[in-house]
Amino acid sequence: MTIEGVEALCFDVFGTVVDWRSSVIREGRALGAEKGIDIDWVAFADAWRAGYQPAMEEVRSGGQGWVILDELHRNILDRLIDKFGIEDLGEDEKVHLNKVWHRLDPWPDSVAGLTRLRTHYTLATLSNGNVALLVNMAKRAGLPWDAVLGAEVARAYKPVPDSYKTTVAMLGLAPEQAMMVAAHNDDLEFAAKTGMRTAFVSRPTEYGSNQMIDFEAEGDWDVVAVNFIDLATKLGV
Repeated sequence: MTIEGVEALCFDVFGTVVDWRSSVIREGRALGAEKGIDIDWVAFADAWRAGYQPAMEEVRSGGQGWVILDELHRNILDRLIDKFGIEDLGEDEKVHLNKVWHRLDPWPDSVAGLTRLRTHYTLATLSNGNVALLVNMAKRAGLPWDAVLGAEVARAYKPVPDSYKTTVAMLGLAPEQAMMVAAHNDDLEFAAKTGMRTAFVSRPTEYGSNQMIDFEAEGDWDVVAVNFIDLATKLGV
């Protein structure tokens, strides 16, 4: 399958490209073993992620001025440290823990699939992550982006339309020349409203046993794939 006129693929990152949940749990358990912190790190990771949308909504609604995701993550982390009764973490350790989001592991197919896709398409992030976070993540994981774009560049968190429109405009393209790739149906829905093409990639274990939605495509998306290797094959790459 070739989607006529599409020149760039724009990717959601958290959950679509990287396995944030397992990565946060792994680093939390390592920190717990080192510092003698005996808490449920699975619950901690889920609670941290649960604060993600409410924190961004404060910015989207105008209740808080623009701040990057690193700052929102730190605000959530500080509350969780109190909630889970974590003691004896110095500031340097808190900073390092907060930057776990810079060190997330890719899904097993991500690097190989992106590498194939890059032979034909321009690859860009369209993520709520800030630029430094996404650059550090890409450097560590070997993610072959051509451009790191998204919320910080647009100064707007998805699903605000400007987050999609600015990313596409920065690539010098019209909306129909860019395809949004995501494991989340709502992300694709909002991208499609701006005129972008759409590709759904299934990540049924993003939330582990807590996953309730996004097991399968729920819209009339241009492409539906089980992973990035399958996406490359379906796009004829």
